[in-house]
Amino acid sequence: METSRRWWALLVLAAAQFMVIMDTSIIGVALPDMQRELGFTQSGLQWVFNAYVIAFGGLLLLGGRLSDLIGARKVFTSGWVILIAGSVVAAAASTAWVEVLGRAVQGVGGALIAPAAMTLLMMLFGDKPQELGKAMSLYGAAAPAGGTAGVFLGGVITEYLSWPWVFIVYIPIGVATLAATRLLPAVKGRRGSVDVVGAISVTAGLALAVYAIVAANWIAGIAGVALLALFLIVQRVVKQPLMPLSIWRTPGLATANLAMGLLGAAWIPMWYFLNLYLQQSLGFGAFASGAALLPMTVAVMVFMVGITARLLARFGAKPLIVIGLAVLAAGVLGLSFARPDGAFASDVLPASLVAAVGMSLAYIPAMMSAMSGAKPEEAGLASGIVNTTYQVGSALGLAVMTALAVAQQQSVAFVGAAIVAAVGAVASLALLRRPAVQEKEALNV
Repeated sequence: METSRRWWALLVLAAAQFMVIMDTSIIGVALPDMQRELGFTQSGLQWVFNAYVIAFGGLLLLGGRLSDLIGARKVFTSGWVILIAGSVVAAAASTAWVEVLGRAVQGVGGALIAPAAMTLLMMLFGDKPQELGKAMSLYGAAAPAGGTAGVFLGGVITEYLSWPWVFIVYIPIGVATLAATRLLPAVKGRRGSVDVVGAISVTAGLALAVYAIVAANWIAGIAGVALLALFLIVQRVVKQPLMPLSIWRTPGLATANLAMGLLGAAWIPMWYFLNLYLQQSLGFGAFASGAALLPMTVAVMVFMVGITARLLARFGAKPLIVIGLAVLAAGVLGLSFARPDGAFASDVLPASLVAAVGMSLAYIPAMMSAMSGAKPEEAGLASGIVNTTYQVGSALGLAVMTALAVAQQQSVAFVGAAIVAAVGAVASLALLRRPAVQEKEALNV
């Protein structure tokens, strides 16, 4: 493929990454309006977020497998068709369960788009090592940019239009992306089987586990654990599993995934309850709430893109993971002291910026640490596992903190999230043993 077309194709892939990540952040400031109009309970509201995350995280490995078998461009295109369909359902919803259904369908689409996009990126630049680093940096920057844009656009759209428009916006963008897929390389798939039982069991098991936590339903909990156990059994016995269990012998993979899961379990509940605090306690409108979250999200983008990579190359992953989780714990704990009649400048801004710095320091090093010990042929699998772990940690963490907030008060949810981050820092300090040189080598790939 000629050079100019390759970079135009990268723009399409980066836009897809931007939109998939924005889908997790754009709904934040719209949540109170959705709760009022659709009749969500306080505990049920978290399913607007978790329905997407569970479908997305639970099916990421399946999306990667389908990309290998069917062809990455076909899977990428199919993912966008499904995401558009989910957006239509979510925008048209008049009841809570339809909204949750639409969000789940969006998650399925995202789970196909994300791994297919990474596969296509490697097809475009894998034979150009001098360009691969730049391409990866640009693609990676699309994630925090999407998170930042989602927060702000969600506020603008909800304030000046209405909450359904946070989903409607995906329809024209999705159609434009589909039109641009002709720029992407078309590569035939290869023969193989799809582990359907594994995909269904892990996704359903996660959904039941989250429901069990929120509803305090022990029957659902037992069923969820049984399905997750079935997933592990299936991975051991099928010829072509979604997640070969031998991957866990990779040095440092388990510990890095633990750090990533705890990072998601602390960060996402903080972000979720901060949205609610700004609107329900401080009385901010949707636009003001989005603007209030903008300093935090901009800080994440600036640190991830401009600072963390340099620190990782100099110090290695472990110090940044430990310090990042500790700083995140301090920032989230600071938010637990926010007063019901507080002020943004004193009760929210300082602590949220501290939390943003902590998140920025820990996320990329944990990702690189999880991947750096994998064999070249297993790098994609390791990447899929660590992304799945983050999404699963986010869903379970939000479920636990929602249960705490409903039983106690919102400040307890911040305390719980801070404890999770602190546990992650201690566990990483005690267990992570990967030499720094390996992360540097992985960063320079």
